[in-house]
Amino acid sequence: MTQVTVNAGEFTVDADLLAAAFALDQVSVQAKMRAGEITSICATGVGEDEGRFQLTFHYQSRALRLIVDAIGTVLSKAMEVNGRRRGASAGAPPGG
Repeated sequence: MTQVTVNAGEFTVDADLLAAAFALDQVSVQAKMRAGEITSICATGVGEDEGRFQLTFHYQSRALRLIVDAIGTVLSKAMEVNGRRRGASAGAPPGG
């Protein structure tokens, strides 16, 4: 599985990506999402950001923000801890 897939306008993010971001294992990520301990929100880009989506996952004092395109390619990834950005990285180039 790629890190983010899109099906009928719904995004699915690989649990391994969230596990690495939040220092958890994949099983814990799934359990914490079901329990509401990891929450998520999707924002749709407008204007010059049209065709992009921001997927944000919150766990405890941390937030993982992914910017993806309409086919799920991760364009950038950033982690915030206590509201402070901990670095951003560009995603893999399209097709990469």
